[in-house]
Amino acid sequence: MAAGSLINGNVSRWWQQIGAPAPRPELPGDLTVDVAIVGAGYTGLWTAYYLKRARPALRIAVIEQRHAGYGASGRNGGWLTNSITGGREQYEPTHGRDAAERFQRAMNETVDEVIRVAASEDIDADITKGGEFGVARTPAQEARIRAFAASEQTWAHTDLALLEKAEATERIAVHGTRAAVWHPHAARIQPAKLVAGLAEAVERLGVEIYERTTVAEITPRRLRTDHGTVVAEHIVRATEGFTANLRGLHRLWLPMNSSLIATEPLPREVWDELRWGGREVLGDLAHVYMYAQRTADDRIAIGGRGVPYRYGSKTDTDGRTPLTTVRTLAGILHRFFPATAAARIDHVWSGVLGVPRDWAATVGLDQRTGIAWGGGYVGTGVTSTNLAGRTIADIILGEDTEISGLPWVNHRVRRWEPEPLRWIATRGLYAAYGAADRSEDRGRPTTSPIAQVTDVITGRH
Repeated sequence: MAAGSLINGNVSRWWQQIGAPAPRPELPGDLTVDVAIVGAGYTGLWTAYYLKRARPALRIAVIEQRHAGYGASGRNGGWLTNSITGGREQYEPTHGRDAAERFQRAMNETVDEVIRVAASEDIDADITKGGEFGVARTPAQEARIRAFAASEQTWAHTDLALLEKAEATERIAVHGTRAAVWHPHAARIQPAKLVAGLAEAVERLGVEIYERTTVAEITPRRLRTDHGTVVAEHIVRATEGFTANLRGLHRLWLPMNSSLIATEPLPREVWDELRWGGREVLGDLAHVYMYAQRTADDRIAIGGRGVPYRYGSKTDTDGRTPLTTVRTLAGILHRFFPATAAARIDHVWSGVLGVPRDWAATVGLDQRTGIAWGGGYVGTGVTSTNLAGRTIADIILGEDTEISGLPWVNHRVRRWEPEPLRWIATRGLYAAYGAADRSEDRGRPTTSPIAQVTDVITGRH
């Protein structure tokens, strides 16, 4: 690995590329509004956008502890894809197959909705709709990908194709490819450009954004902050991985950390060898999976789990990341693409995402308290946040729409275990997944039983 002058943290490569945003004002004191939104990431901003478009007279304030897009919205892997958190299958026993398929169709349509709004609001977020490509590189992964493809093809709206080795490597030349899958409902984006543009769009509509203001507690129709009290008919909790910092919500969602590295821009001869001309987002079938994109300036940004969980549900400081994570992710990069072996790694950063105990995202509204919420996306948030924002807007406004009746609405789940059980379990589970991957890398032909047991424990089966 050539590290060179590696930038560690500084929020993300995405924010470094466009520059830190000019600071917005802090909350000036006590405030009364119609809707108060906690968190100026994708969920909060999309909610504000659709509320204000539907009811321009509403007074809406967004309260943010750092700056708009500081959290996962400005640090993610840039996958605008149609994945349902935890899988659509989980909803079939409780809501029926038709509801699960409607959810999938809504996610497909949401990919295009984000692209539509970005165009209509003149947000240049480096969007290229090249689809999602998933590759299998070991016998066990190949068995899983074939079973996955067969299952997906029994569902409506998946549009998934199984690619044999030759066809797969023509699309992206991943070393060791055995088979792959691809579907069209995904796009590559530059996350910070999208969230910065969205923040400006909601301000143009008249939404107030207050930054550098920390919300300590959410109570019925009231926010307590370090700059005053906000009273609102409706409050939207859009704090995702930072939810554990709020009073009384420490065990609601686990703050899981994910890390990325970005290479220097790669020369044309390397791209000729890698192909990857369609700018598909790229993932794999490992248990501790990776995710990657070819950026608009011809870098590879590749991510995965570094230090997945910090004791006590602590979150990171400006994305700083252990150098062991750089070596781990660079190793994956070079195994996938040996032609990158001499490429310099320019940047490493981490972000925090919210993980519910059952790995299922949720949106909803408690009519009694006026508190609405959206989150628990477990890494699928670039698309899910838009659907969440539209759904929250509909249920706050009392609109009975197709999306307001999707099966994730008002989904509740039990809280995570207290410490030290959370830390022990999380570290143990990811160690188990890592051991399973190493076993499969050595040629195990079927999925490791370690991973199968761990899937049951985590609720990912």
